[in-house]
Amino acid sequence: MKKSLLTCVFLLLSSLSLPTAAQRIKGSDTVLPLTQALSEMFMKSHPSAMLTVTGGGSGVGISALMDGTTDLAMASRRIKFSEKMKMKQARHTPCEVVAAYDALAVIVHPSNPVKQLTREQLEAIYRGKITNWREVGGPDARIVVYSRETSSGTYEFFKESVLKNKNYMAGVLSMPATGAIIQSVRQTRGAIGYVGLAYLNPYVKALAVSYDGGRHYVLPSVKTAMARQYPVVRPLYYYYDKANEALVRPFLDFVASPAGQKKTLELGFIPR
Repeated sequence: MKKSLLTCVFLLLSSLSLPTAAQRIKGSDTVLPLTQALSEMFMKSHPSAMLTVTGGGSGVGISALMDGTTDLAMASRRIKFSEKMKMKQARHTPCEVVAAYDALAVIVHPSNPVKQLTREQLEAIYRGKITNWREVGGPDARIVVYSRETSSGTYEFFKESVLKNKNYMAGVLSMPATGAIIQSVRQTRGAIGYVGLAYLNPYVKALAVSYDGGRHYVLPSVKTAMARQYPVVRPLYYYYDKANEALVRPFLDFVASPAGQKKTLELGFIPR
């Protein structure tokens, strides 16, 4: 009886000392709704786990990982070489996991008659070369250009994919979060912006995009992204310090599980 009691106490103490999940998750606003939903599912099936999920942008998440104030960084871009070097100098080893894939949608006000744009037209709009909607088949109205702020991975991906690494126009209106872009475009008839596919709603209109000079235009959707027809698709990432792998692994394994991947698809992201 005494031996059995000691065994039970040992097992209880052992279970309390085992890490169950990442405690703090921070970063990309694009990955935020996916991670919030998955963390809620994870905590229901792991009652001892306590996950807190906050946004702020990919750069914010990776900075938090570097200074040890988050256990898992969400990012809509790959970690930069300079960020890797800073972590290694601090004797940390960054590890990368693809969380899902995302189609980046170009959005306008629903009343805008323009339905499609080429990559070159988008580049000219965001570079300030095209300033009126009539130049791309729309009404005689000034184009109000919205973008994410520079700490955003979405900002950097759009610059790389659409602008071919050229600089944004000086007058671009930088928004602190994806939700702010949705709200601004919804309220501004001449507006244009870009958001992750999962953020689309009936209050904004997504445009078909062409990356082949106008020969083929494709609307953003999970279906067209999975079929590799829509051209503006990117991976989304989780980053962690290798020393904390035991802490974050249970949640990462759940993300990759059939249940996690099913939820990923339901939320408008492309499963990995």
